[in-house]
Amino acid sequence: MRKLYKEIHPFSKLGIVALVALLSLIASLVIAALIAIPVFGKESFLGLMSSSIEFTAENLNLLKYLQIAQSIGLFVLPSFLLAYLFGGRITKYLKLNRKPFATSIILATVVVLAASPLINLVGLWNMEMRLPHWMGGIEKWMKESEESAKYLTELFVNAENLYGLAFNILMIGLIPAIGEELLFRGVIQRVLSEWFKNKHLAIWLTAIFFSALHLQFYGFLPRMLLGAMFGYLLIWSNNLWLPIVAHFINNTVAVIAYYFYHNGIIDINPDAIGTNSEYGIAGMISLLVIVYLAWLFYSFEKKKRLEV
Repeated sequence: MRKLYKEIHPFSKLGIVALVALLSLIASLVIAALIAIPVFGKESFLGLMSSSIEFTAENLNLLKYLQIAQSIGLFVLPSFLLAYLFGGRITKYLKLNRKPFATSIILATVVVLAASPLINLVGLWNMEMRLPHWMGGIEKWMKESEESAKYLTELFVNAENLYGLAFNILMIGLIPAIGEELLFRGVIQRVLSEWFKNKHLAIWLTAIFFSALHLQFYGFLPRMLLGAMFGYLLIWSNNLWLPIVAHFINNTVAVIAYYFYHNGIIDINPDAIGTNSEYGIAGMISLLVIVYLAWLFYSFEKKKRLEV
């Protein structure tokens, strides 16, 4: 059976990816709901299901629980199943079978940190996007969707103590970093590489899918750039642990910075770094630093592969 899956066309594999992810998500949410009702109470669960975007502190814990279930069901579980179907050896197919070099981990971490001003600058440009007048209805829907996502995100990341911060790091930093990299870079990017025989095209198409799935149109470009960066880390190292680490660092730094800023520990808004300098100087410097660090990363990984 696995041999059959290995031999089918990559386009058909993408269909299998979508089907498996959807079925896994549905099954995970059904199981999560069955657990949630006795744990959180039937009234709380039904109240949440009947609400629109008016989330309250009372159902916040339930929301976070369902968010974790969704991440695991949509990204983590399907990735392992798909890797088994397409490759047989799960860790080898997903490129998790080799321990990353310490130098590579450091470089990947510094790259994603150095990218912050550039990502914020591109995000500012993206936020200023305007559609033609005749697409006003679509633009209104996009803005409403963005505001809803922003409200929910702020509700999630808001934490008043270290326990809440630690839980947010788990929910927003660790689980999405593992799950999204497994599915997008570990599975989808590989399938697209098989299809188009072009790693660069596969990286950017995967980054587009990665950003589009979040349904946050005014943050599409910066998220796409991050996705492409994670894709190149995988291609250059042939090791999925490195984009996972970079993704985790990116998410976790954002969570910690939000906690510090909104609890008055720091005065600088982390989202404004790189956006308030004249002509985007910080963003341009960030770009140059990224290019240099990426070259170091690529050169180091290439040298290590030649030594093996």
